[in-house]
Amino acid sequence: MSRMRLRIAERLKSAQNTCAMLTTFNEVDMSNVIEMRNRHKDAFLKKHGIKLGFMSAFVKASAFALQDQPVVNAVIEENNIVYRKYIDISVAVASPKGLVVPVLRNCETKNFADVEKEINELGTKARDGTLAVEDMDGGTFTISNGGVFGSLYGTPIINPPQSAILGMHAIVDRPVAVKGQVKRSQVFPTSIHFFEVVIR
Repeated sequence: MSRMRLRIAERLKSAQNTCAMLTTFNEVDMSNVIEMRNRHKDAFLKKHGIKLGFMSAFVKASAFALQDQPVVNAVIEENNIVYRKYIDISVAVASPKGLVVPVLRNCETKNFADVEKEINELGTKARDGTLAVEDMDGGTFTISNGGVFGSLYGTPIINPPQSAILGMHAIVDRPVAVKGQVKRSQVFPTSIHFFEVVIR
């Protein structure tokens, strides 16, 4: 294993051994987000020169939620819980050397185009092996997308010193009851894995 993979393995195993972690699961009806993406993707590509994916919606939704619930954006430093006034979201990305988590800085100030461009840039650097340590340092929250591998449910491991991680999974068609009617929906299973001592 590379030195980077060994270090990541050590940190994640340490988190498993030392954090009281809990997980909650939810299902999100993605129909409106999918419809919005389909409606705007061509104009978005023409205007910004990049495809409109789902990740920008998840990053922006997470940023809004973290502003509303700052304890989830807190990090642990020694024996202290530190509340950040900025939202730096680590996004798990596959690379030839394994999974890496580069950081999108100040997500609360970015729009969808900013997020998509930065994810694309960081993904390219990950695949090219040119990510610097600074690109992966200092996140306050992580998003991990196991759905790209077809995963329906999972419990991703918290990336210390963060106190939570959002797991995203495969979008599936499912019948859902809405106002007494059964309709076909595109359901997105999610999980939030959090450090119970920080988030109560």
